[in-house]
Amino acid sequence: MDGQARRLMSWRRSKMRSRTTTNSDKRDETIWSTENNLVFDFDEEEQVVNVGNMEDDLIKGGLPGQPKSNVKFKQYAGYVNVDEKNGRSLFYYLAESASGNASSKPLVLWLNGGPGCSSLGFGALLELGPFGVKPDGKTLYSRTFAWNKVANVMFLESPAGVGFSYSNTSSDYALSGDKRTAEDAYRFLVNWFKRFPHYKGRDFYIMGESYAGFYVPELADIIVKRNSLPTTNFNIQLKGIMIGNGIMNDETDEKGQLDYLWSHALISDETYLGLQQHCKSETETKTCQHLQRSAQTEFGNIDPYNIYGPLCSLDEESSSSSSRRRVLKKNGYDPCGQHYVRNYLNLPQVQKALHANLTNLPNPWDSCR
Repeated sequence: MDGQARRLMSWRRSKMRSRTTTNSDKRDETIWSTENNLVFDFDEEEQVVNVGNMEDDLIKGGLPGQPKSNVKFKQYAGYVNVDEKNGRSLFYYLAESASGNASSKPLVLWLNGGPGCSSLGFGALLELGPFGVKPDGKTLYSRTFAWNKVANVMFLESPAGVGFSYSNTSSDYALSGDKRTAEDAYRFLVNWFKRFPHYKGRDFYIMGESYAGFYVPELADIIVKRNSLPTTNFNIQLKGIMIGNGIMNDETDEKGQLDYLWSHALISDETYLGLQQHCKSETETKTCQHLQRSAQTEFGNIDPYNIYGPLCSLDEESSSSSSRRRVLKKNGYDPCGQHYVRNYLNLPQVQKALHANLTNLPNPWDSCR
């Protein structure tokens, strides 16, 4: 669901994104060899002098507007520094298990993709977290199938620049490559486990969607290799990974998307065959570009994630109307959900409760950057 604004032709953009090499990727060649064998040259103890106190991250009294009853689990949120020199810090939100004995349940790290989309805004508040945001953008409802009913679930906004995560060194934002994103996520975990030491021996899973098709296995690879080094102070008890709707392989992803559009009568036979024939290479010909424009026109203004559902036709200010609430009740899906989440996470009292935006970021919280 992340990156919903990216509509038809996203297969071309995902191809370009996954093949882009940033300065960060070039710099990180000292960390990743050509065989992808990881060698860490940083000292875990020296990276962050003050790892913080878990009690400082406790959301006391719950989130603003959350249901008054049946909320018996603890919630934590805050920042973990991953680069003390540059002042790069990642934001997380943890919902402990609601099943009665959080200490016996595994820890799940959830990562949304994009790349550049928020795990807090999408994963936590739109998909699988304990609460969703009501149309008024101020109050929450309990999610029936929240994942924290069976596990402790943590949502990480990554890389720096996404959501509430930030860097004090502005040049960091232009240097965010896949490899540094994975490295920062590992450093986040190392320092987070120091803040929450009772989670160190817990079974650990990494899960995500969309561009997390890269994020999840790359972070898992780092953990496995780091666990095997004799200098490791402790092992992260990685038990498994799960990826949904993942961007993983350009050729098969691209073919699957075209097949889906065509098989659901969203593009014509002629356009479908033409795209297959003329859009094979990385260099787009004029014929390919013409076919892409034709496909966009044929597809029209449809939500690619819910082709039979309604679009959000209301602006952010009017998205709390009764007509929108009827859509939610009738179809079980509200296409304006992102508006509600954006409104909620930009409320000062919500940011205060989450221990977020402590540095007064120059821009409002947004779902994708």
